[in-house]
Amino acid sequence: MALRFIGIDPNTGGNGSPTAWVDPDTADLVIQGWRADEGTERECAEFEIPGHATGIPTHETVIRIPARMVPVLREACDVAERGELR
Repeated sequence: MALRFIGIDPNTGGNGSPTAWVDPDTADLVIQGWRADEGTERECAEFEIPGHATGIPTHETVIRIPARMVPVLREACDVAERGELR
């Protein structure tokens, strides 16, 4: 699997950078972001959605992506949706 790099946080300073890729085999988005703080994780875990269990499964996590990354995520979504994966 060779991920297609889409973009990185434009304000990156070299110490961990929210980043977006697309998996060309599945069109899945692969996102690197900041680990959410405990309060955000707790709020997400307690959020009730009809037909969905509360909590965060051990194989999932909550990440935070800065708003300035919206254009990068939009491009990643467009690439995945249009099948422009190679």
